[in-house]
Amino acid sequence: MKKLKQIIILFVIAGCLGAFFYFDLGQYQSLEYIKEQQANFSEFYKENTLFAISLYMAVYIVSTGLSLPGAAFLTLLGGALFGLLVGTIVVSFASTIGATLAFLVSRLLLRDYVQNKLGSYLKPFNDGIKKDGGFYLFTLRLIPAVPFFVINLVMGLTPIKAVTFYGVSQLGMLAGTVVFVNAGTQLAQLESLSGIVSPEIIFSFILLGIFPFLARKFLSFYKGRRVMSKFKKPKSFAYNMVVIGAGSAGLVTSYIGAATKGKVALIEKHKMGGDCLNTGCVPSKALIRSAKFMADVKKCQKLGFKSAHIEFDFADVMERVQRVIRTVEPHDSIERYTSLGVECYVGEAKIISPYEVMVNGNTLTTRNIVVATGARPSIPPIEGIENVEYLTSDTIWNIREQPKNLLVLGGGPIGSELAQAFSRLGSNVTQVERNERLVSKEDPEISQMVLESFQDDGIKVLVGHTPKKFFKRNGRNFLECENNGNGVEIEFDTLLIALGRTANTMGFGLQELGVKLTAQKTIKVDEYMKTNFPNIYACGDVVGPYQFTHIAAHQAWYCAVNSMLSPFCRFKVDYSTVPWSTFTDPEVARSGINEIEAKEQGIPYEVTTYKIDDLDRAITDEAAHGIVKVLTVPGRDKIIGVTIAGLHAGDIISEYVAAMKNGFGMNKILSTIHIYPTLAEANKFAAGNWKKNNVTKKALAWGERINRWRRTYA
Repeated sequence: MKKLKQIIILFVIAGCLGAFFYFDLGQYQSLEYIKEQQANFSEFYKENTLFAISLYMAVYIVSTGLSLPGAAFLTLLGGALFGLLVGTIVVSFASTIGATLAFLVSRLLLRDYVQNKLGSYLKPFNDGIKKDGGFYLFTLRLIPAVPFFVINLVMGLTPIKAVTFYGVSQLGMLAGTVVFVNAGTQLAQLESLSGIVSPEIIFSFILLGIFPFLARKFLSFYKGRRVMSKFKKPKSFAYNMVVIGAGSAGLVTSYIGAATKGKVALIEKHKMGGDCLNTGCVPSKALIRSAKFMADVKKCQKLGFKSAHIEFDFADVMERVQRVIRTVEPHDSIERYTSLGVECYVGEAKIISPYEVMVNGNTLTTRNIVVATGARPSIPPIEGIENVEYLTSDTIWNIREQPKNLLVLGGGPIGSELAQAFSRLGSNVTQVERNERLVSKEDPEISQMVLESFQDDGIKVLVGHTPKKFFKRNGRNFLECENNGNGVEIEFDTLLIALGRTANTMGFGLQELGVKLTAQKTIKVDEYMKTNFPNIYACGDVVGPYQFTHIAAHQAWYCAVNSMLSPFCRFKVDYSTVPWSTFTDPEVARSGINEIEAKEQGIPYEVTTYKIDDLDRAITDEAAHGIVKVLTVPGRDKIIGVTIAGLHAGDIISEYVAAMKNGFGMNKILSTIHIYPTLAEANKFAAGNWKKNNVTKKALAWGERINRWRRTYA
């Protein structure tokens, strides 16, 4: 149906354009012709007022809708025929309706084609239009140097709504319409168009065009001044920056601030290094490494050994985890950061004004505040949970007795990593996930690989099970779940809750000050990591949207630089190539969009896969399982997303992250030499599959003809 509409519209446009040029209708759109016929036009208007207005509007709308030349002359005619008031009204509506018609024609005929071909390149532009399209359009409408018909056609290719286009065009073209219509009322004295759009008028329109942007900047400045006016500003500051929280985000922020020779104070109430060092990334990966050793022992026959037996004490494994933490600890220590020029405070921070932070009874005055207070495990409001002792990713590192029957609530990265690690160390593990898949943000086949690996490890995985209540029976702990309308009881002796993390925004003055939060209860920041207070910034898990150590460090750079350089310079945070990894076996790493997200967002894509069970190094390591899955722009080698499942996926995906960040594609990866035998060769073989899939039958047929000719006529 859409194709038929497009064909009909194309024929109509072609017919109108053909008639316009065949009958030389342009001769009637000259200034001289309008002046010669002014008396006749005026007489016709007096005798047929409504008909003249209707006919004029129809001609104007059709002419503008088909992007025919002559809009300026029709506008002059409107002034000459109808006068300033009526002419302005008639021309304003006719021009806007015609422009919207051209906009809709462009959208119907060209938008899908252009977005499909260039969608990935146009994403930043599309995002800008969605956010500030009205401002951009208004500015363009006020600058006569930009042809209006070009604006109509280009805007039709963007995501801007038709109603927004109409409303903004109606308002934005009004000033120019008044100027031209007024010139039409003085038609006898008008010698050329240069008298209408003089440099002075064009310059005035340009100033008017940038007015919305200046107004928005002023409004932002005014809001900032208004919110700050309630507080007394010190005559001088003790610090350029006070950072609250010494996790990944806070450490990087304070380091950059000190490195740029700013005076920085860093406040931490618990342990330097935050969650990542003490309860997150470092301890979990240490535990996973020990668990992997046990998994290798269990498959010793595959490695050529008849049998292997390991004796261990669970407490020793957990002590090793603490030893790893202590080894890494100096990297994040007070001593190190003091040597870097950061003044470190151990104590609870309290923000008492945008310029003052209190710690240990001392008030620190500062030009900027950076909040990097991280997040804590979320505890769900399940009936009976208050009567059950439970562990979280924060507290599980304190245990020294191995859980016998461990129940893990949550099938995301944290729950999955710990469930597999404890299972491999000998615990009987049951994992409950309310979604229908583990690691549900990944594509279904990736989730299935993880599920099958967990089942091979002996984990009882219950997906699609919603926790309802905890209860005790005969002194034993049970969880009741619902699955497809049926009740399921699960017995356990140890409970681990891994259902996401909640931002730490309470207890240090944010609410009292009036710092705004999002619906997800994270701190609300703009694209420069700034809160609604112009000198208070935030980064890391307390902000989101990604709760990863490396993203916290990434955001920290923008916090530090933007706060230190404000108001002279600032940078928008870049989330274009965010990579992450779930450290299960198989390891799952991703950057960019996956197939689920591409379908949800309507982004055209091609899929190329390479199965790692064919990779020599994976075979030698008894790790011949997994996949490389690459999404590219149709017909091109531009990468828009990669998922890798397999051994060391988080390491080998870096090549794709670099490709997406720096604009090279599958052809460059294919032509890059990769060491043999390595797991990274999987990237090259995936690129080879892409190349093979994108060679057309026609090209192969020509290749066959050429080679046959070369054999025949040697």
